[in-house]
Amino acid sequence: MSRKAMTDIPVIYFLWVSAFLFATGLSILLVKKNTIFVLMGIELILNAANLNLVAFSKNDPSLQGLYLSIFVLVVGVCEMAIALAIVLQVYRNFRAIEVDQFKSEY
Repeated sequence: MSRKAMTDIPVIYFLWVSAFLFATGLSILLVKKNTIFVLMGIELILNAANLNLVAFSKNDPSLQGLYLSIFVLVVGVCEMAIALAIVLQVYRNFRAIEVDQFKSEY
């Protein structure tokens, strides 16, 4: 049995998986009301973008897309840490994490 390397897999397969991840993340953003699920949808969209970057950089000898995807991952992790801290503070004040229940007092 021969094992296929990433270079043997056509780019279109990566694009289909990326489109599925993006569509799933977007549908979670539009349908779910829970803040944690909204953050998960944003993370799926970022992972879809990362998969596109890696798929298109597989033929690039300088691997610029791979380096950019690592940068996007780091930014996504920092964004999730800050967003979860904000969600925890909002829960302490409002006792809810549903997006529709937040009301401004101004």
